[in-house]
Order: sequence, then C-alpha cells, then structure tokens
Amino acid sequence: MKILVCISKTPDTTSKIAFTDGNTKFDENGVQYIVNPYDEWYALVRALEIKESLGTGLVAIITVGGADNEPIIRKALAIGADEAVRVDSSDNDSLFVATQIAAYAKSGNFDAVFCGKETINYNGSAVGGMVAELLDWPYISLASKLTLEGNVAVVEREFPGGEEVVEATAPFVLSAAKGLAEQRIPNMRGIMAARTKPLQVIAPVEANTHTKIKLYTLPPAKGACKFIPADQAGDLIRLLHEEAKVI
Repeated sequence: MKILVCISKTPDTTSKIAFTDGNTKFDENGVQYIVNPYDEWYALVRALEIKESLGTGLVAIITVGGADNEPIIRKALAIGADEAVRVDSSDNDSLFVATQIAAYAKSGNFDAVFCGKETINYNGSAVGGMVAELLDWPYISLASKLTLEGNVAVVEREFPGGEEVVEATAPFVLSAAKGLAEQRIPNMRGIMAARTKPLQVIAPVEANTHTKIKLYTLPPAKGACKFIPADQAGDLIRLLHEEAKVI
C-alpha cells in the first residue's frame, strides 16, 4: 500500500509569539519549529504501522514550503518515512497547498493520503477535505482508530456523546486525530538513515491563491482572578450571571 502523508512545520508550543510590520507578519526570530504534532504523532506513525503490519508498501511524506522546511522533513524521515517531496512554494493558502498535494498524489498513484486533523498554529482543518475533493476520493475526518480489511478502511471517530464507525474503499483521504497512534521517538539508526533517504524538490503546479493574511493579533490578556468566599455563593452566582454571562 502506498500512503502519502502530509506534514507541515509549526512553532514549538513553548515559542514566544510576536508579529512585525504592523502585525502583518509572523516574527520568526528565536522561534523553534517542529513537525506539526497531528501530522507526526498520528498520521505518519499510523501509516508506518500499516506498512509494517502488511510487510510491504511505501510511506512518502510531502510538504509545501521553502528550504527552511527541510529540518522537519528529515525528522519525519528519521521516524521511518521512506521518501519525501517538498513543493518549493509558499504555504499561506489552504487551497493552493491542497492543489499541490492532490497533484502529487495523483501522479504517484497513491492508495491513501493521510494528514493531521489540523495544524496547531492555524487550526484550519481545511487541507484534508480540499485534497479529497480535488482527487474525488472519499474523505474521513477526525479518525481516532483505523483498521484495514483488504482495500477497505474501517475508521472510528469520536464526537460529543459517542462514537461512529465508517468505511471507505481505497483510495481515500484521512485526517488523523488523537488516539490514532502513539508518538515515536527517532532512534540513532533512523536519524543516520534519514540523511541519505531521497528528498525530491519539485516546482508547484499552476494554481491560484485565494487568501492572504491581512493582520495578526494576540489573544486578549487574561483578567485577574476573583475569589469568592465559600459562604457567599450568592455573589458567585451574580458574577457568573452579570459579568461572565455564562448563566
């Protein structure tokens, strides 16, 4: 089975976030980048588990972006991916990115495309569905468990109040949520092997860019906590009603 896994770089969660040029650009000074956790921990690792269970197949990774993405690509190769491709272009528009991924998936005759349910910096959850639409493949989102029965994927998804089980016949696109796999730490052998694994850089296919970033803003600062004595429950109820407006 040939699986294409989409990966992207995101700032480490400990990074200090700031903006420049009148809050129109992300300030990358001092920012440590990592592989987006949903792509790495769940989508990539589950693809590797499937290949290992079948005893054959190929797991390739794809990312859209500049040369500064190559360290995270090598990290994914060290975890176990067989080969990688980088589409040498900007990654600021979801449809443009999805178009590049879909074009490569189609040309490579892949059986499935895996991606994380979202990136932790934008939380858009847009690319997976767009890739499926462009390929005209079934799309299974928010997968928390995946088993294969021949060429049929049986997927469990969680939703508020329960779970559902869906089936799709390959080829298909899947977005991975927490629970689909467990994080793998690259070992020394994998790190050494990643240095020589193939990394292909290709030009983007022609596609329009429909969105652009206009402005960044930081979340509002958290207000001070108010402490209500245990014997003044009436004040707590009043504040929840009048100030917090949650009741």
